[in-house]
Amino acid sequence: MTPAEVADVEGVLVTAGLVAALAIAIASTNVAIRARVGDALSGTGTWIAAGIALLATGGSLWFSESAGFPPCQLCWYQRIAMYPLVVVLGIAAVRRSATGRITGITIAAVGLAVSGWHILVENYPSLDAGGCDPDNPCTIRWVEGLGFWTIPRMAAGCFALILVLTTVDHLTQRTPKD
Repeated sequence: MTPAEVADVEGVLVTAGLVAALAIAIASTNVAIRARVGDALSGTGTWIAAGIALLATGGSLWFSESAGFPPCQLCWYQRIAMYPLVVVLGIAAVRRSATGRITGITIAAVGLAVSGWHILVENYPSLDAGGCDPDNPCTIRWVEGLGFWTIPRMAAGCFALILVLTTVDHLTQRTPKD
């Protein structure tokens, strides 16, 4: 597959996840539906979040190792947040650990903040205060899946989904174990 095709596939996955999350959020305004959503996600949200982290980790490794796109400085920070989520959320899901979910929520929130900054720098290069490597700037758009999904945007979408799923799961878990 070409990098553009991989970006399109990943863009479809992120879009589908965000649309589903939005639909759940809108449906949850109804008390009866909110209870059903909570019951359906209770215990599975962290598993799904761990799966998203695994797919995002695989995608970032594919872009750097197979496609040959060197990660910029902000991409490295996003990786530092994303990669451990596979293990942290995997263990939290297996153990049904409230502490693991909270750790995952915290890491995902930091990763989302870095992704948000990266998106701003990508769109407004003048915001870079010299922290980015001039030989590998944070403003390069290696791909635009579906004409929109750059690598930092996909990372932000994944962090947002992980944050929402893990938070919902944390709020609805009935038997947390630590």
